[in-house]
Amino acid sequence: MPSSAGPSIDTITEGGRVTQVGEGQEADESTPPVMTFGAPTAGEVLAERYELVEHINNDSAGRLVWRGVDVILRRPVAVVLRYPGGDSATEMLQAAVAASRVIHPNLVGVYDAIDEAERAYVVREWVDGQSLRDLAADGPLDPARATAIGNAVASALAAVHATGMVHGNVHPGTVMISDEGRVVLADARTDGADSQENDIRAVGGILYFALTGSWPHAEAPLHGATAGHGRAAIPDAVRDAGGGIAAPRQVRAGVPAYLDDLTMDLLDAEIAPPSSDVLAAELARLDVPAEEEHYLENSGPLRFAGETGEEPSPLAAAGGRKVAIGIAGLLAVALVGLLIGISTLGDKEPQAGQSAVPSSSAPANETTPAAVAVRKLPVKDVRIIDPDGKRDELTDANKVTDGDPDKGWGTDTYTAAKFGNKKQGMGVWLDLGAPHTVKSVQAVLSARGASAQLLTGTLNPPSTSNGDKQLITSYKTEKTTIGQPFEDHDGTTMAFDGFDADAKYQYLLFWITELPASERGFQVDVQEITVQGS
Repeated sequence: MPSSAGPSIDTITEGGRVTQVGEGQEADESTPPVMTFGAPTAGEVLAERYELVEHINNDSAGRLVWRGVDVILRRPVAVVLRYPGGDSATEMLQAAVAASRVIHPNLVGVYDAIDEAERAYVVREWVDGQSLRDLAADGPLDPARATAIGNAVASALAAVHATGMVHGNVHPGTVMISDEGRVVLADARTDGADSQENDIRAVGGILYFALTGSWPHAEAPLHGATAGHGRAAIPDAVRDAGGGIAAPRQVRAGVPAYLDDLTMDLLDAEIAPPSSDVLAAELARLDVPAEEEHYLENSGPLRFAGETGEEPSPLAAAGGRKVAIGIAGLLAVALVGLLIGISTLGDKEPQAGQSAVPSSSAPANETTPAAVAVRKLPVKDVRIIDPDGKRDELTDANKVTDGDPDKGWGTDTYTAAKFGNKKQGMGVWLDLGAPHTVKSVQAVLSARGASAQLLTGTLNPPSTSNGDKQLITSYKTEKTTIGQPFEDHDGTTMAFDGFDADAKYQYLLFWITELPASERGFQVDVQEITVQGS
């Protein structure tokens, strides 16, 4: 890591979320004191680009957190400064550079990391919000919200682990919730002292903290486990005489058995944890709306090792001992679909000339299949695929699935319809979090005249130029085109419905091959993509 003044270590302009109140690593005796003499002042411009506006706080590692403005792009940023730079700031800068290479909606976005010898600083996106530690200060969270937060953290870790890296700093101070409810994992470490297994077990700690308001690792904390305000900042878990922690259901009422079991399994050192992607898939399966949670509550816990004839949970293959819902949960979800179907049918009056079908029309020994409710499927990850470009058009991918059709992701402006004859295309890649039955996909664009197709595949490589090339090659080779390229469509809306009813889909790629003409050239915005299925 160079320590000369001026040059940027690595500048990243991809999107992502970050909070200005993220926590650093746990402070130790080597932590430098917060600098006062020669400290930055409001109005100072760093690297001829980042104007400091307001000092927000100092984190546990002695770093100064400022709100700033990128004067070139005119966007707010968070600036984290450390004194001095050079060797003492190497870990911070390396962690920032490593984190910037993993793009995920639940990971902090890092724009810049600069070493000026006397000081070093990291520039991140500014998002108003608070840490999970502060959010739970008013009391434990409801199980549905705790599950959603755990799912977001596990999904972020799955993206990190897919690159072979370790986060190493997962605790309630680095899990941030924006004012809009987005969950972001911040402040990764790169000191080599952690493992992916510790990251996964930390998700158990996050679930435990969200459900109880106390931290199960206080006696042997993870890195930064109580960062921010000293070890007394996060209450220790309730313990028995032998030091063992009480299960969440023993601490408070209303915690479902399946969530209690999963949390305690992740914290049990004698049980091998699943991989982060398997854990994320399981938590995504449990991440149901709060109004439907009672169906899961009634399902009861299930052991990982199911009896003959039972369909195992994704965690069963990981060697775990208990599972969060299992077969009973699947039956409960089917029951939800059945009840929704019955309710929908019950609300419809027979039209003129039609008679209601009597319930006795089916033979008594036959079972009428339950109606499966078609709904908008949640998108767990979204990113821009650009195999032939300079990768400077990757920001705002999350706006494509945020539910706001007035905001989206847009391409640059090119001199010709086929991306200036420089690219084979660009696309929006969607991860549904788990395989689903998909009925239709609708894409809302900013203009008519674009050509696009919908592809699917099984590959999920890292978000790099080579990774994007592997992805598009794989998806085209697998011949899994759902919709062919076309130009004429209904206004600015493209709809794809050529899905195999017997197939399951997790990854979808909206692949744009030609751009419509605009006043300045050829360009298009993808305002919103909606996936319907069950």
